[in-house]
Amino acid sequence: MPRVKKNATPITIKMDQATFDRLGAFCEHSGQPKTVAIERAVNMYIDRYDDMVSTYEKKEAGKRK
Repeated sequence: MPRVKKNATPITIKMDQATFDRLGAFCEHSGQPKTVAIERAVNMYIDRYDDMVSTYEKKEAGKRK
């Protein structure tokens, strides 16, 4: 059964060789494609950032009371 195509936008980046090598090793070990690993990593990074901003905003709102 063929995979369902996802709505995707191709991108091009420059990555230092050491990071690229780590990514390749990680993907070989985990069995996931580089695209999936990078998508997950970017989403995790943004989620953590959003959590950090939310925590900061709540803390600042508490100071104003």
